[in-house]
Amino acid sequence: MYKNIFSILRIDSSLSKKSTNFKIMKKLKIFLGATFVYMFLAQLVQAEEYVVEKNHASVTWIANHFGYSHPSGKFTNIEGTITFDEKNPEKSLVDVIVKVESLNTGLPKFDQHLKSADFFNVERYEVAKFVSTKITVNGKRTAEISGDLTIVGVTKPVTLNAKFNKSGISMITQKPTIGFSATGSINRSDFGLNYGLPGVADKVNLVIEVEANRVI
Repeated sequence: MYKNIFSILRIDSSLSKKSTNFKIMKKLKIFLGATFVYMFLAQLVQAEEYVVEKNHASVTWIANHFGYSHPSGKFTNIEGTITFDEKNPEKSLVDVIVKVESLNTGLPKFDQHLKSADFFNVERYEVAKFVSTKITVNGKRTAEISGDLTIVGVTKPVTLNAKFNKSGISMITQKPTIGFSATGSINRSDFGLNYGLPGVADKVNLVIEVEANRVI
């Protein structure tokens, strides 16, 4: 009889330990899950989304013309977003489009020619697009932004040298605002833009200015 009682007590003790271990493991899983969610949300908070401010964004191109001069043009209609993590800039993202129709050189006939099938073929390809793939910080306020640039339906890798100018509340929009400047270059023949080569240079230099307002 006593042996049976002791056996029952041992079984109860074993079940009690298993129950306690189960509760501890359950609490541990809940704790680890909550920690993961917290860390994930913390990263989301750090990376904030900004929308390009059209009135203060442009892409200027400059190309050598038979060695005599360096004509330029400017695209002024730019849309897109910048997901910016100021503490960890390498985690930021850039996704923008350029409305090619907005190209302006100050010379109407030249604009018309550039928008024709000889160059940008605006009737068929209304936008150019840039999407970042990697950001490499190389200074306190500078970084290389690598990404895919699509022009006239052709996509090629491009690297831009960017500088973070400022973040703050814009006096104009009264919104949290960031500003960047960037430079880079492309070979237009990579995109099939061969008209005028080699007299009009293959290499085209780019100068980019962008302000963006935080999504609230």
